[in-house]
Amino acid sequence: MSVVADRLAAAGLTVPEVVPPVAAYVPAVRDGRYVYVSGQLPVRDGRMPATGKVGEGAGLVDPAQAKELAATCALNAIAAIASVVDLDAVVRVVKVVGFVAADPSFTGVPQVVNGASELFGLAFGEAGRHARSAIGVASLPLDAPVEVEVVVAVED
Repeated sequence: MSVVADRLAAAGLTVPEVVPPVAAYVPAVRDGRYVYVSGQLPVRDGRMPATGKVGEGAGLVDPAQAKELAATCALNAIAAIASVVDLDAVVRVVKVVGFVAADPSFTGVPQVVNGASELFGLAFGEAGRHARSAIGVASLPLDAPVEVEVVVAVED
């Protein structure tokens, strides 16, 4: 087992199977020292636990649940990374971009994306510290509340 998998296991998590693409792309591509991961949705066991806009109020995905879903996106991104390189070859999570399907009145987008950032920190330790963008959007594929993409650097 890898160091990354051991860290995740200590938190009660396992690296899932790669989520199959829903359109014309691949989950991850390695180019030289970098692995570029396509946007990952919060799919668990073949389904999305919640859909819709994130915000406060009836009919909206609660921000705390959205943060957990962002962590699921990050775990799916780790699976995509593992499909092209050994996880222990990752030397730095370089950039994370988190998209949140936000109700127009919701301003807590960065706190939702923290779910992904914290998961990358748990998995990769100091190498999991990264640059990041957290963006509120009108909608996401399959009505997902959150989507996360990531770029990691790997050993030569």
